[in-house]
Amino acid sequence: MPTSAPAPILSLRDAELTLGGRVLWSGLDLDVAPGEFVAVLGANGSGKTSLLKVVLGQHPLSAGTATFLGEPVHHGGRRIGYVPQQRLADEGTPLRGRDLVGLGVDGHRWGVALPTRARREKIDALLAAVGAEHYGNAPIASLSGGEQQRLRIGQALAGDPALLLCDEPLLSLDLRAQGVVSRLIDDNRRARGFGVLFVTHDINPVLEVVDRVLYLAGRRFRIGTPDEVLRSEVLSDLYQSPVDVIRARGRVVIVGTPDQSHVHGHDHDHGADLP
Repeated sequence: MPTSAPAPILSLRDAELTLGGRVLWSGLDLDVAPGEFVAVLGANGSGKTSLLKVVLGQHPLSAGTATFLGEPVHHGGRRIGYVPQQRLADEGTPLRGRDLVGLGVDGHRWGVALPTRARREKIDALLAAVGAEHYGNAPIASLSGGEQQRLRIGQALAGDPALLLCDEPLLSLDLRAQGVVSRLIDDNRRARGFGVLFVTHDINPVLEVVDRVLYLAGRRFRIGTPDEVLRSEVLSDLYQSPVDVIRARGRVVIVGTPDQSHVHGHDHDHGADLP
């Protein structure tokens, strides 16, 4: 007998989000399966980050439903990990690398965390999972952007997430660090079986690990594999305007969108590098 597909971790049905009197997207049906990596693309203001806030229970839907592990989404769910945009810590920030990871272990609790052996061992294991053991005791302000993002991923893994939300975690990182962080997220989702919803301006660092793309534009959306969605005819239909997808020498350049900077992390670059 054929085996049935696993139940989705996250399900949105006929979902609509309106903010400030403007509909960002509507009629959205999306399932994220265990272990699936879904990249979220779209122009600035299309509602990519707002989608993550819906899943986090911070923005209520204006229509439709959103469920996580079979229950309506709500604020403060411990089985959802969150990796934000990379922001360098201010000089003099009195936190070590292990302290930042430790916030994911017990930062949701009231009071000062007690330095127990179990807590120390869990933090050590999380540092090892993200390859940050050798700078766990270093002040975070002394670390590079890529090193700090490793620690934030470790923090996000502390709650044993079923779903990892990533809000442009590669922004402001150099190309090498983008690749390192992308592989780190991919390695952990394969080993741990959690789903990933990954908002990005630049598909390049994650293209080889992405299972599907959710592309948001003008209240509308398309969902499919990168090859199915990143096509001239698909994006032209989505934007209701001519859009060219040009592939040459290992690059894909998307030309003609209202906000071409959404494809790549730099406003002056109109293309998306694809390996």
